[in-house]
Amino acid sequence: MSSKTTAQTTPARIRITDTSLRDAHQSLWATRMRTSDILEILDVIDNVGFYSLECWGGATFDVCLRFLRENPWERLRLIKSRAKKTPLQMLLRGQNILGYRHYPDDVLDRFIALAVENGMDIFRVFDALNDNRNLEAAIRAVKKYGGHPQGTICYTTSPVHTTELFVQIAREQEQMGAESLCIKDMAGILTPVAAQTLVAALSKAISIPIQIHTHATSGMGATTYFEAVKAGAGAIDTAVWSMAGFSSQPPVETMLAMFAEAGFDAGLDREALRRMGRYFAELRRAREPATTSRNYVDPGILDHKVPGGMISNLRSQLQQQGALDRLDEVLAEIPRTRADMGYPPLVTPTSQIIGVQSVLNVLSGERYKIVPQETKDYVKGLYGRPPAPIDAAVRKAILGKEKPIAVRPADLLPPMLPTAVDSVNPKLLRGEEDILSFCLFPEPALAYFTWRDLAPDARPPIPADEEEKARDAAKAAAAAPAAPARPLMAKEDYAELEGLLGTVTKLGISELVIRRPGASVELKAGASAPAPAPKSDIPETRKPENPEAAAVADAPNSSGPKVAAAPAETLLAPLTGAFYRSSGLNQPNLVEEGADLKVGQPYCIIEAMKLFNQIKCERACRLVKFLVKHGETVQKGQPIAAVEFK
Repeated sequence: MSSKTTAQTTPARIRITDTSLRDAHQSLWATRMRTSDILEILDVIDNVGFYSLECWGGATFDVCLRFLRENPWERLRLIKSRAKKTPLQMLLRGQNILGYRHYPDDVLDRFIALAVENGMDIFRVFDALNDNRNLEAAIRAVKKYGGHPQGTICYTTSPVHTTELFVQIAREQEQMGAESLCIKDMAGILTPVAAQTLVAALSKAISIPIQIHTHATSGMGATTYFEAVKAGAGAIDTAVWSMAGFSSQPPVETMLAMFAEAGFDAGLDREALRRMGRYFAELRRAREPATTSRNYVDPGILDHKVPGGMISNLRSQLQQQGALDRLDEVLAEIPRTRADMGYPPLVTPTSQIIGVQSVLNVLSGERYKIVPQETKDYVKGLYGRPPAPIDAAVRKAILGKEKPIAVRPADLLPPMLPTAVDSVNPKLLRGEEDILSFCLFPEPALAYFTWRDLAPDARPPIPADEEEKARDAAKAAAAAPAAPARPLMAKEDYAELEGLLGTVTKLGISELVIRRPGASVELKAGASAPAPAPKSDIPETRKPENPEAAAVADAPNSSGPKVAAAPAETLLAPLTGAFYRSSGLNQPNLVEEGADLKVGQPYCIIEAMKLFNQIKCERACRLVKFLVKHGETVQKGQPIAAVEFK
């Protein structure tokens, strides 16, 4: 038989990586899948015939500790013990490992060593800025410990991102020792034509296999895969149908049908796929957060370029801030902030940095009024080289007279492991894995260690369980018959409101709300009342203009829940999040009560939306007393410090 005839009758093999156990539920369910969920279906998944299972890394490590109260290392071991046929794959953020900042080389090396020891096979190593200096140590360590290092191009579009630039990045990674290359289209913006052009150019420039990763958000994903494979890509990322679509990957079933007619075969077990799809369709009812939006296509992704995982997190974070209705404003701000920052690809951690900075720009009413420490570090160069120069005015506003660095960021970091857990109670630690977990996520890891150390019946509820209870209660309430409407008060009582309205005007109160179960009445002062000063969505200080008004607002006869009166002059939390009595990272208790604060001086940190946000004074004052404890959760607008303004 001639080789030509053989080529016509023997289908070409296409390799399929399944993302259902990592990227799919990170993109669709805010990473809420439990280890028990995975183990229940893993035997079936292992028999499908996938090239690899992406099941670890990304946000899964953080969420295991923070929300699920699980040990992520134990998750990896359990998956490996059941997946006997299929290699395991993880997403590694280069020098950021799995966190949102750079870590020293000693932490990176030991993390990879333990990941391989516990069963990880393939490491997809990427850097958010495509700065290959941030991949050197990771690729070297993966090879040293026997794993497969897959290099990565973070695909994006901008005035500076060209096919020639991507080819140069790929060549450098191959020279570093990458054994395959992934084109990572984290937002789903790679068009079919661009995919064909890029894969064709890479196939000529490098000798290692090429894999494609995209999202279905824009509606182009399946066709993009089809054109990329025809141009020479040998592997693609997909999810089973019930975990696919929108901000997840294209469905594997659709791709199999498309490739079959084009002469490609993946060798997958269709019956195992059907069982897998049914399982996750049922599981979705229990795990999908209430904030998830299941649109079919979002063409807006072509403008704001926010990746799938960040879309679901952005909704959740805005909801926590009571500002979900401002999502469109934030999505419009993201391209402007990205341009200011030199067009970084939007993938963790830059997607968080640009996304959260955009949220703060919108909510504060003034761009760069609140700047998280991570944004400052980015502008300083501590994440690497931005693809294009940062806007000079923005850089000056954020850094002042500080100069950006020019070296590989990790070269500035001393070894971390020798002293990493000096401040942690030794009885909470159970080995080297705990030390590495604490290095990456100090606060969530410590909270998990403390929870784990308690007797099972003494442990506080698991945050994810509480979240699901609240979601189910909300669904039940929405489905319940509406209660019959009842009047707020008797007709004769309304006459008394006129007299109360006169009192409101006399006391200078601009607005008074009377609440009763199921209803409320708002009394607004007339034109003679002083107009309230304009303010942004993020309040900074509170000082009642009239002491009598404060007394009336807190009077014993007021209806509704009682709220303790705040001191006359307070600083308010501009965000919902965890409060830390510090002015900078790794500087606990730096700000003392009684300290004099200057305009623009940081006086605390609020950890919100995965970033640490420095909160600064808008007026010179003396800090009399902190009103919340270090580590407590505060709500937006809550008094956090009593002060005396100068």
